[in-house]
Amino acid sequence: MAARDARDGRGGRSKGFKVAGLALAGALLLGFAAAGWAYWHLNGNINSVDIEGALGDDRPARPATVPSASPVPTGALNILVLGSDSRSGEENRELGGGDSGGARSDTAMVVHLDAGRTAATVVSIPRDTLVDRPSCPLESGDSTREASNAMFNTAYELGGPVCAVKTVESFTGVRMDHYIEIDFSGFAKLVDALGGVTVTTDVDIDDDKSHLHLAAGTHHLDGTEALGLARTRYGLAGGSDLARIELQQNLVKALLEQIATTDLLTDPPRLYQVADAVTGSLTTDTGLDSLGELTGLGRSLGGLAADDVRTVTLPVDPAPWDPNRVVAREPEARDLWESLR
Repeated sequence: MAARDARDGRGGRSKGFKVAGLALAGALLLGFAAAGWAYWHLNGNINSVDIEGALGDDRPARPATVPSASPVPTGALNILVLGSDSRSGEENRELGGGDSGGARSDTAMVVHLDAGRTAATVVSIPRDTLVDRPSCPLESGDSTREASNAMFNTAYELGGPVCAVKTVESFTGVRMDHYIEIDFSGFAKLVDALGGVTVTTDVDIDDDKSHLHLAAGTHHLDGTEALGLARTRYGLAGGSDLARIELQQNLVKALLEQIATTDLLTDPPRLYQVADAVTGSLTTDTGLDSLGELTGLGRSLGGLAADDVRTVTLPVDPAPWDPNRVVAREPEARDLWESLR
């Protein structure tokens, strides 16, 4: 039964993730190598949120760190990565983001980098997971209300990145060292800048909501089509979010393969296009809101190969009182989060 099995698999048999980290670093370093205006443009693209200042000390403890002589960061790291279903901006509306009534985190992954940055675990959190949502501070000075058995993605909808991070830390007990958010239009632009992405689907996809219609087989998708694949849900296994997560994980691997086969470092125009797409689509915490900080993260992934990346889905069961929602399956979920501390 799909809802009862955590999907657990290795990345493709290539050096895709390693090359992706190096390519990201190269793309961001372009700002230093090119004219000054390029640096300031790319650096100015990045939006940030002061999550550290908003949440203060009421958070899980940071793990102990071991001093290292390495010129790049090597400590263990947990990063909350969200794909936002933005409800504002003309481009996002055209891609299915809807009107300007709010925003949701339709894709959520906790990326754990082991100490030494030679292995990683990517945990996908189903958006329909029911959690106890804590009270979160708002920019207005007010706070959101606590809620029991709330859908996970309502945290972002009500309180933005700060509440998304606090909610994840609350139900996992794992501190998020960084936050990265990519929006609809930014993801599509990134795929287009890379020349598209090739994916294989085992089933036909016919989803009017994501505007995607594909026969089973191998397809080379442009940015809009790749975004549709990431959002596809209602054409899969009765609208299962778990089936969509599996598609998203396969799409990420395919995108890494595309980066690995695209020689960005010898193609400055495309390199700049990718760098512009990456930085222009991001919202980060203040610890990653500059080219230098993002470049450092990319360089630290230089020793990480695809075979060292494990992708899993949070173990869940259907909620006893609502078959359309899921709850974390214990003790498997607790053991998974414990392994990331």
